[in-house]
Amino acid sequence: MNQRNHLLQKAFVFLCCLFYLGSSPAFAQNEDTFQNPILPGFYPDPSITRVGDDYYMIHSSFSFFPGVPIFHSKDLVNWTQIGNILDRPEQLDLDGLGASRGIFAPAISHHEGTFYMITTLIDNGGNFVVTATDPAGPWSNPTWLPEVSGIDPSIFFDEDGKAYITYNSEAPDNKPLYDGHRTIRIIEFDYKNMKTVGSPKILVNGGVDISKKPVWIEGPHIYKKDGYYYLMAAEGGTSVNHSEVILRSRNVMGEYVPYENNPILTQRHLPNDRKNPVSATGHADLVETQNGEWWAIFLATRPYDTEDHYNIGRETFLAPVTWKDGWPIINADFEEVQYSYKRPNLPSAKKPKFPLSGNFVQQEDFKESKLPFYWLLLRTPRTQWYSLSDPAGNLTLDLQPATLSGKNNPSFVARRQQHVTGSASTKMSFKPTSANEFAGIAAFQSENNYYALGKTISNGKEVVQLLKSEKPTDGTTNGTTTVLAEKALSRSERGKPLHLKTEFDKGNISFYYSTKEGDWKLLQDNVDGTFLSTRVSGGFVGTTLGMYATSQGKPSKSKATFDWFRYEGKDPIYNTLSTTK
Repeated sequence: MNQRNHLLQKAFVFLCCLFYLGSSPAFAQNEDTFQNPILPGFYPDPSITRVGDDYYMIHSSFSFFPGVPIFHSKDLVNWTQIGNILDRPEQLDLDGLGASRGIFAPAISHHEGTFYMITTLIDNGGNFVVTATDPAGPWSNPTWLPEVSGIDPSIFFDEDGKAYITYNSEAPDNKPLYDGHRTIRIIEFDYKNMKTVGSPKILVNGGVDISKKPVWIEGPHIYKKDGYYYLMAAEGGTSVNHSEVILRSRNVMGEYVPYENNPILTQRHLPNDRKNPVSATGHADLVETQNGEWWAIFLATRPYDTEDHYNIGRETFLAPVTWKDGWPIINADFEEVQYSYKRPNLPSAKKPKFPLSGNFVQQEDFKESKLPFYWLLLRTPRTQWYSLSDPAGNLTLDLQPATLSGKNNPSFVARRQQHVTGSASTKMSFKPTSANEFAGIAAFQSENNYYALGKTISNGKEVVQLLKSEKPTDGTTNGTTTVLAEKALSRSERGKPLHLKTEFDKGNISFYYSTKEGDWKLLQDNVDGTFLSTRVSGGFVGTTLGMYATSQGKPSKSKATFDWFRYEGKDPIYNTLSTTK
């Protein structure tokens, strides 16, 4: 009997191990490796700084509010969001801007106890800098830098006490020789008085070799090592031709000599039909650990087909840096960027409470007094149109006239889609009073590219309705929507809370509803998911998923209340890849 019990016990342990391996978010991962992307979904243009044993990373936020999420880590692998740098309306005016305008490519640095964040507010002011002594905030109001004409600024603090801003700017004399002809310029920065000094100087004209007509030299950073100033920048645009290049000089003001084996990071030469592709790599930043290792963070995409469709935007990856003959090379040991590398030589940190990598399920029950940091609004809120206390433990949205098709601040509270395959669902209580009132769940990529699943009135009946956005045809920004599907609710269903769900799998989306949890009814399947891809919609953001309420141009006193919002990511790759491809 004892032997039989021993065998049963061993079998139980074996089955438990199988279950753990099958459900673990880390594919074939152990304590010696980490998985990419370290921040999946719409977290582009990463910038990083180290202060002692602490690492801080920020990202572009475009026309979403609050702006510029900031993360903290001890090991470069596990990141926790500690705030949003631009979290007050007086810091960030996004009124009237398209979803992919607003905040471009912020850069973070630290000097003598003060943190600096410099960025560009596209279409509404230009370049500015904010400061804080605590990276979690509060951060100052912007100091504008009118002499910095361009985008992607970053600050470099030299050892002699001087500081400089490098940035992407127009071609010499604003006379481009070809489309995409830009320059990298430098100007001295008096950080004590928060103003520029003197006139800017061109460091790079066009790119590392202007005879080849390189395009969109941008995202510059300067580093100093072994007596050299290294100028790193992206080249080729942020799509499939993206790359990272490096130059160096003995003088911060140049002349900068390019590395003969540039680029130091790209995937543009690889076939489109490769397995599990990582594409569009670039816009990198480097950091040296306290143990002397060098690492790069950079944006990349994960297309789900050979036509470069991806819905989740540009994500943040981490890869080792190898110094060869005085030059830094990113991902030097592999041709393809890896989904898993050996971990940095840093003490392992605990995984964050809010998951940010691998497969996971995350449900928001709206129990806190404030929205957690990861929630996003579209543009700057000017009125208080949502509540977490009426009733408590719920998110209640006013039905505003603004819609997702316009460029106002609609009643839309969303989070990033972070997986190629997964779902988002919610439980809503809402009683429409007219056909213009609509509330539910939305998958949003741009003003012209979104789906919304919700409850409204059609032909005098309460219905579940699926809407697809349409581009405006009258030359305005007021787009419309088309009804893709609708289903009348029965008398018993009308008085109950409505559950809504969108399931996404690469370029295919399905929409469900129910009045009983788990009893999903299909409203429409095989909906075109590529409509939400960057390739189709354009722009620089990724899909966001969230709760939406609108009275579609008319005044309304109605409200929609959401009990919870559940997100599930289940990309097969996280369960199948090992540390090498």
